[in-house]
Amino acid sequence: MIPDSQIEQWLREDVGHHDVTNQVPGETTGRLVAKDSGVVAGLDAARAVFGYLDVTVTDSAGVGGRIEPGDAVLEVEGPARDVLRGERVAVNITGHASGIASKTRRAVDAARSESDSVRVAGTRKTTPGLRGIEKRAVVAGGGDTHRLDLSHMVMVKDNHVAEMGLESAVEQFRERASFATKIEVEVEEPADAPRAAEAGADIVLLDNMDPKTTERAVGLLRDAADELDREVLAEASGGITVETVPDYAATGVDVISMGSLTHSAQTLDYSFRTG
Repeated sequence: MIPDSQIEQWLREDVGHHDVTNQVPGETTGRLVAKDSGVVAGLDAARAVFGYLDVTVTDSAGVGGRIEPGDAVLEVEGPARDVLRGERVAVNITGHASGIASKTRRAVDAARSESDSVRVAGTRKTTPGLRGIEKRAVVAGGGDTHRLDLSHMVMVKDNHVAEMGLESAVEQFRERASFATKIEVEVEEPADAPRAAEAGADIVLLDNMDPKTTERAVGLLRDAADELDREVLAEASGGITVETVPDYAATGVDVISMGSLTHSAQTLDYSFRTG
């Protein structure tokens, strides 16, 4: 659900206090048309914008579907003034979300060239105010959302370890967390992966390691998990690109997380045509 207050903020930012260009009489139709190939996302937000303006959405493409230049992904009908008011917001949000979905799909396809089971996940490196849209775009591209916010999982990061020590941090946070909350520990050296598992981590994040080092850390973690007789997931993160995803997928990790899916995705180009 996108609240009206969010839509009002988007429109206020774009329309301003004295717009004269949208004072167009009569009724019209409009189409949101792709100019690039990719994966469509963000249409829920575009529909919400037009719905807020009492513009009827008459047709819409399926989120997560592949699109080619010239494909219409959204069609609307209503007062010309309101169609034009919603046009730019709808184009910008859909383009941004579709860019994320398209990059995610490329990363997932790259991972599948080496592994059928590894997950590609986004991170919390999202645009303030747009996290919901960006996270749904990752899902539309076939990725995993990872944490939506800090409450979804306890993550013991490098700063926590520096301040409290690895074992002490895990112990303290486990005492405060719900029984249903998983604990992930970030490590930067292979030798610390089994330490994290022994301290009680459900997931160990292997941060900023090259593929060869990651593979070594995964082996140490698997051995520790076997001795503990429980599953501990391995996640690779830190500077991973679409081009290097296959190298990390081949290391045996369960998850590859990529902040670039949201913070560096190129916008997919759309245009909006009326009449």
